[in-house]
Amino acid sequence: MAEKTIMLVCSAGMSTSLLVTKMQKAATEKGVDCEIFAVASSEADQQLSDKKIDVLLLGPQVRFMEKQFKEKATPMNIPVDVINMSDYGMMNGEKVLTHALKLIAEGQ
Repeated sequence: MAEKTIMLVCSAGMSTSLLVTKMQKAATEKGVDCEIFAVASSEADQQLSDKKIDVLLLGPQVRFMEKQFKEKATPMNIPVDVINMSDYGMMNGEKVLTHALKLIAEGQ
């Protein structure tokens, strides 16, 4: 089992899969043991109840759902944030990973 679990949420789970791949590559290069996966917003609640999630990142296209995800995740001590739009657009896996790890560290 991975040391950290990062869940990305977008509208269909498709657009974020490339970002997941780039984040996993950056994690491997940094020697960070983490599971990174993307789900559609409709599947996120199920994942929150099934897995131990360390951080939840929202794709910019679902930023309007930030409040409702914070309401669900805060009691579970899961930090929630929206992925920076330019990092998302550029598929900058390293920057998004660094941000996720920072949120995890701040939450502990």
